[in-house]
Amino acid sequence: MTHFELPIHWNDHEDIAMALYEKFGNEFDEAKIYRIRFTDLLEWVLTLPNFVGTREQANEGHLEQIQAKWVYEWRDNQN
Repeated sequence: MTHFELPIHWNDHEDIAMALYEKFGNEFDEAKIYRIRFTDLLEWVLTLPNFVGTREQANEGHLEQIQAKWVYEWRDNQN
């Protein structure tokens, strides 16, 4: 059986946050995640494997949600 990943879109905030946590691990804690510039966050999201959204589809609301979900993902992994 072939395993494949589903495409990730801008509104898949939790999936994006999980992918960012997998990529960066504990390099970013809660405070650092909230200080990430949206321009940097945008670039990181666009380079995630299986991400199919475009730069033009990005908006501040998506980036804010991604940051918040990333913080939750980071917190969940601090046990």
